[in-house]
Order: sequence, then C-alpha cells, then structure tokens
Amino acid sequence: MPPPLFSAPALHRRRLRHAAAFALVLAAVALFLVLSPFAGTPSTSPSPSYGHRLPTLVDLTLVHGAQEKGAVCLDGTPPGYHWLPGFGHGSDNWLLHLEGGSWCRNLTWCDQRKKTSLGSSAHMESRVEFVGILSDDDSQNPDFYNWNKVKIRYCDGASFSGNVQDEMQYGTSFFFRGQRIWEAVMSELLPKGLARAKQAFLTGCSAGGLSTYIHCDDFRALLPKDSTVNCLADGGFFLDVEDISGRRYMRGLYNDVARLQDLRKRFPGCSSDMEPGQCFFPQQVAKGISTPMFILNPAYDVWQVEHVLSPEGSDPQNLWQNCRMDITKCNAKQLEILQGFRKSLLDAISEFKKKRDWGMFIDSCFIHCQSMMSLAWHSPSASRINNKTVAEAVGDWFFDRREVKEIDCEYPCNPTCYNVVLEQPYNED
Repeated sequence: MPPPLFSAPALHRRRLRHAAAFALVLAAVALFLVLSPFAGTPSTSPSPSYGHRLPTLVDLTLVHGAQEKGAVCLDGTPPGYHWLPGFGHGSDNWLLHLEGGSWCRNLTWCDQRKKTSLGSSAHMESRVEFVGILSDDDSQNPDFYNWNKVKIRYCDGASFSGNVQDEMQYGTSFFFRGQRIWEAVMSELLPKGLARAKQAFLTGCSAGGLSTYIHCDDFRALLPKDSTVNCLADGGFFLDVEDISGRRYMRGLYNDVARLQDLRKRFPGCSSDMEPGQCFFPQQVAKGISTPMFILNPAYDVWQVEHVLSPEGSDPQNLWQNCRMDITKCNAKQLEILQGFRKSLLDAISEFKKKRDWGMFIDSCFIHCQSMMSLAWHSPSASRINNKTVAEAVGDWFFDRREVKEIDCEYPCNPTCYNVVLEQPYNED
C-alpha cells in the first residue's frame, strides 16, 4: 500500500525482458502496485515460474456522468474501473475489488497524488492485468475465475470515504469525494448485472481493504436479499499501536486524513471521546459490520512493519532498515518486537474470531496484499496453513465448505511462506 508507479511501457519492457519467467515478474509487480506510490522499484526473491498463461488485460472505463454528480478524483477527473465480464456458471456472480494505495494526510501529499493514478484518472493505465483473485485462469483462481470481476480504481486519498462539498482548500482545488465515487461506481454497475447477482463478493487490498470494511454493509444493502454476499479485506487490518519510539505514528496519520476530509461524520457510531483517526481503524469500523467478513492478513505485514511499527521518524539511526527490507535480517531484539506486533494483531481480531460466519487467514509471512499476487494467492509456491493456500481457504469459507479461522504459528515456523525482499525502503512522502 501505497503502490510504486510503474508506467505501462515499463511493464511491457519488463515482460519482454523476462518472458521466460513472466509469472514471477507479473506477480512481483502486482504485489508492489499496492505497496507505495512514491517508492523505487522493489523486487522479491526469485521463485520458479509455474506455467500459467499471460494474465488477461482489461480496459479502463471512466464512470459516465460522474463529474455532474461531483463524484471525482482529487483533481476533478472522473473515476474509473476495469470490468471483466463473467461467463458460464459464473455469469450471474460478481467480485469487486477496491484498489489500495495509502492515504494523503495533507494538501502537499494530496497534491503529489493528483499527478499520479492515485489522484487522477488522467494518469491511470488504459489497461491493467487481472491476476490473483481477479484472474480468469481456473488453475490460478479456482473458485472465482469465471465471475464478473471489477477492479475499482482508488483516486480520492481516503479509502472511498470522504465527501467534502467545498472543492477549494487554501485557494487550491481539491476534491475529497470518495464516498460519492463509491456511489457512482455502484450506480453504474448495478444495471450492468450487479443488481441481479446471485453471489457477490466485495474485496479490497491495503487501503482498499480498509475501504472494504467501511463499505461492506453498504454493498450488502444494494443487492437482493436472497443473494449470498460476503466481503474480504486483504492486508487492511492496520493496527493502532505504539511504534518503536513509543508514539502512535499511524494514529497521527489517520487523524490528519480524518480532519482533512472531515471523516468523523462518516462514522457516527464512533465515540465522541475518541480522536478522529481512531474511528478510521479497521478494529473500530469492523465492530459495526453485520455482513460476513474474511480477514486476510500476514502477521508480519511488510508495509505495517515499516510504516506502523518502525516509521522513519522513529528510527533516526536507521537501525531497522535491513529488518524492514528482509525479515531474515532482523536481529533477536527486533524479532522479539515483531512477535509482540503479531500478538497485537491477534488480540485486535480476537473479538471477530468469535463470529461464526466470519473467516480469517493469518499467516506468519513477510508480505502484503496476497490476494493480488498470483504466487501468493494460489500456486505451488504459495504460503499454506494446514496445507491450504489463501485461495483454497477463502473459497472454502465463501462456499461454506468448512469453517475457516486459520492462525499460523510464529515466524519462522512456516516453511511455505513466500516472504518478500525489498531492494530499497518504501517512501511515503
């Protein structure tokens, strides 16, 4: 979360250079497109190709009439989505995926985003690859390959939740209209067949995972009462914990986002004695959700380790740099802190583990956004808990084949983990 900005030509050159190992490259790109919008090119450890065909490329569609509704990106351009129609027995089923990409906490950050796909459809790729949970390859996505699948682009800076009427901020034009974008996209998809869905699945990764918590019940309310509707948040359970310096960096970030986009009114159930940013954490949002949810999160989320646990300002001597980039480079003290971070996650989700119709898959891997990476979602190289890949566990839960509440043991206990290795740290601003 936030993703590095790869241009379409760069991706094409990358595929040409690595044609013999396309699965690895595409998977690596898919993973880090959700990690950091202003980062350099990351990489993962080599892993063998496993022979899937090239991913399907899906065209960008701009939302019709969005500007008249004020449902626009940060820079005033219309929002967009990519739709891959379903086929066969999946033609009446819909899977929607909300894109991730961090948040902008002030006008400087938001102004930077206006010059990227995270703030303007003018900078969005005209076509994107559908991999992982969006794949139409049955060997890569066995349960959802033939469903209607939609990737909804993220360009509002606050997880599709803001709705500020005034577009002028300190003399500069910004549109904080994520809630309107959500409504406009739903209004366009419903008559295309979503309104008649027999089964529907709202998913999202990273900041899009937070969006999924926020909009899960809204999504359920749009669909027929006799349809099966579930939600999945991937890498979106951000923790409200102290970092290594004793401050709560993430709460400060969320406080800034909430104040900038006036988000407290979006969460009326949030206690008045809480800081505005606290209302934005998944642990708070999820308490009010009645629709079945699946929590997919690594215990050692690579983005959270850097930006929640050891943000740059809390590590002036850069003692955590190697650990942030490669979990095998963490020393004994750092691993002890990481185990405490894992315990904080397990404590935070414990109340949701008690919900019978909720599911979870918490692996002990150093990764982020597993549903959007083909190698991590479902492949011979994918992480497993009780011999089930993420895709198999999610499918078992969605179709009620078994109860799925998978909690992995502590790192480094799981030899199947697909752990990423970064070439350089992510940058947030």
